[in-house]
Amino acid sequence: MRRPTPLKNLGRELAGFHGRLKIGAAFVALLAGVLLARGYFLQITQHDYYTGRAENNRISQVPIAPNRGLILDSKGRVLAENYSAYTLEVTRSHIHNLEATLIEVGKLIEITPGQLRRFRRLLSESHEFETVPLKSKLTDEEVAILAANRYRLPGIEVKARLFRNYQAGHGMAHVVGFIGRINDRDLKRLREAGREKNYQGGAHIGKTGLEQSYETLLHGRTGFDQMETDSSGRAVRVLSRIPPVPGKDLRLYLDRDLQEVAEHVFGNYLGGLVALDPNTGGVLALVSKPVFDPNLFVDGIDPETWKSLNESPDRPMVNRVLRGIYPPGSTIKPFMALAGLELGLRKPSDAISDPGYFTLPRSSHQYRDWKKGGHGTVDLGKSIAQSCDVYYYRLAVDMGIDRMHDYLAQFGLGEKTGIDLDGESAGLLPSREWKQRRFKQVWYPGETVIAGIGQGFHLTTPLQLAVATAMIANGGKRIEPRLVQSVRDPLTRAWQAQPVATRLQLEIDPDNLAAVRAGMMAAMQPGGTASRAAAGAPYTIAGKTGTAQVVGIKQGARYDAGSLARKHLDHALFIAYAPAENPTIAIAVMVENGEHGGSTAAPMARAVLDYYLTGKRPGNMNLGAIDATE
Repeated sequence: MRRPTPLKNLGRELAGFHGRLKIGAAFVALLAGVLLARGYFLQITQHDYYTGRAENNRISQVPIAPNRGLILDSKGRVLAENYSAYTLEVTRSHIHNLEATLIEVGKLIEITPGQLRRFRRLLSESHEFETVPLKSKLTDEEVAILAANRYRLPGIEVKARLFRNYQAGHGMAHVVGFIGRINDRDLKRLREAGREKNYQGGAHIGKTGLEQSYETLLHGRTGFDQMETDSSGRAVRVLSRIPPVPGKDLRLYLDRDLQEVAEHVFGNYLGGLVALDPNTGGVLALVSKPVFDPNLFVDGIDPETWKSLNESPDRPMVNRVLRGIYPPGSTIKPFMALAGLELGLRKPSDAISDPGYFTLPRSSHQYRDWKKGGHGTVDLGKSIAQSCDVYYYRLAVDMGIDRMHDYLAQFGLGEKTGIDLDGESAGLLPSREWKQRRFKQVWYPGETVIAGIGQGFHLTTPLQLAVATAMIANGGKRIEPRLVQSVRDPLTRAWQAQPVATRLQLEIDPDNLAAVRAGMMAAMQPGGTASRAAAGAPYTIAGKTGTAQVVGIKQGARYDAGSLARKHLDHALFIAYAPAENPTIAIAVMVENGEHGGSTAAPMARAVLDYYLTGKRPGNMNLGAIDATE
């Protein structure tokens, strides 16, 4: 028989319930304590921090891009300036459906296919929170239409933007350069330099030319407005302002009129021309052909135009004065002559007999003179005036390649000049050590022979030749060429001159220098290779012509321009300074495939010298009418 089930123990159950109630009450008290502590921390301890954050949500900092500095020529005429225009901007992060929004905008104002392509390219290069221009330079009517429909186009905004205008256009493209939109590479460079904040509110940066090399001065300092905003993020009022500081203005040594003359006389030839003040290093004119329009890049160049410029066989984007490297040809002869005198290997009166060729001992190979039959008896002055190759073949062998290298290096050949533009080439001044390092080969005597007339491995830029020519003109002072003459402070409006930088003062025997100068003056007089180009000049010119081979000529053959393609014709070179007694200008001209320095390059220089020294503008020059000599 089963026992009966006992009744429940109410006392024990009540005791258990009270225990659980105490535990629950303790847990609730603990949570309440945590909430009270957290409330104290947030409202008392962190009061200032969260008050600041709340204020920041109410106040936004709006960057104000500064006015970019102007670029002026030596007479104060504007080469690069700013102007304001309205731009339709798109912020991708504020738009739910970008394609639908673009369609709606297209119904309101005209958006061309080219503008859409450019927008999509810029969009791919930008972050989501950045504004991207869809259409620039809006008309007043377009601005009014967009303003009236802004409420239904979130992420679409009309902004006033500063644009750059290059008044000089094509002629100054390689000097002034251009600005372009800031890309990832630019941002990385700005971050590394700690200058990223200074570009908030701006979308452009200097890409080439002076716009790039003087970017820090031209850009200025970004300002900021502290704006009070409502809950929708719309601006209510300006609370405070840090005004932007405009960029500094640049005044150049370069004369726009002289530049236009140089560009005009160059015609359709390819090459470069540069004129310097031999006393300051100031660049008076710098022309690189072909040219391009820098204004194409201000608002974003279209892909087709960029492709045509970038892939053109004529390479219009390359500054040939700085980056074009060519054999100096016979323009090296005055420096070789000076080296022979200074090293004691020659005297001005020492003469040779030139049969029209030169041979090395125990060799039958003939190194020909440019003049068939030779020049007869030749001393130093005649060797420069008539550009006798045989004289310099012999001098080069007596001098040796290493002494030749060491002396010519003092004139800046084979190294960058230090001009205030980026992208300069160093060229090449060969030596025995260089060839062993570069090719793991010995130097051959025949290479010394042709080096004596500026052929072989020797490569130089027109700018290097101009600097070296200026050294003969000023007595041996090697000055860094400079485009910028002075900088104007935007606040005080005062101009501050840029210092003249002298790299080297070469000690030259005055008699030796006078002998070389006399030879260069004789080159411009009757019997000289550039006499026709100097005819009738009311001032004295000292110069030297040059012709540099592009392709080799077989032994026993003669140069025949008619059988060669245009790109294989010789380059034409010319260096000069004037007035010879008191030089104020030194010039170097290099004409690609121009054939003869005396007939192509020298007349170009004469026109530039005429304008600079007398104010005479050139007429329609018939370059082919000048004598076709070395």
